[in-house]
Amino acid sequence: MREVDVMGVRVEMPSNQPIVLLREVTGERYLPIWIGAVEATAIAFAQQGVIPPRPLTHDLMKDVLEATGNPLAEVRITDVKDGVFFAVLVFDSGVEVSARPSDSIALALRTGTRIVCEESVLDEAGLAVPAEQEDEVEKFREFLDHVTPEDFDADL
Repeated sequence: MREVDVMGVRVEMPSNQPIVLLREVTGERYLPIWIGAVEATAIAFAQQGVIPPRPLTHDLMKDVLEATGNPLAEVRITDVKDGVFFAVLVFDSGVEVSARPSDSIALALRTGTRIVCEESVLDEAGLAVPAEQEDEVEKFREFLDHVTPEDFDADL
């Protein structure tokens, strides 16, 4: 397992499909995962510290975990099959629950839980970005600094 950081979310053109971009903490690979607009908004809210007027599902889940005393220990991105990614929520109690990576990431950001990814997933779907291409990544980071949750869905 390799620890990953959430770089942010963006809309991929021309398909207008949101993606979340993860990066190896100790490495040069990035992992783009296509996600839904609602999940993109939930991740962007968490990264930007936005508190919606009504709790989102991920906020509710965080509150339930805190109220029941069963904190989230780790989020694992475990597999990719035919372009579909799979994740597991691992709780302090040892219980593991299958989940979509987008929901898992949104919850991890709210709880401060680390996210790890199977080496095989990074090997199959990860993109290596050598140091000389980091300026392109920096442009992406600048984009992420200016994107708002409303860019993903105006109906929230």
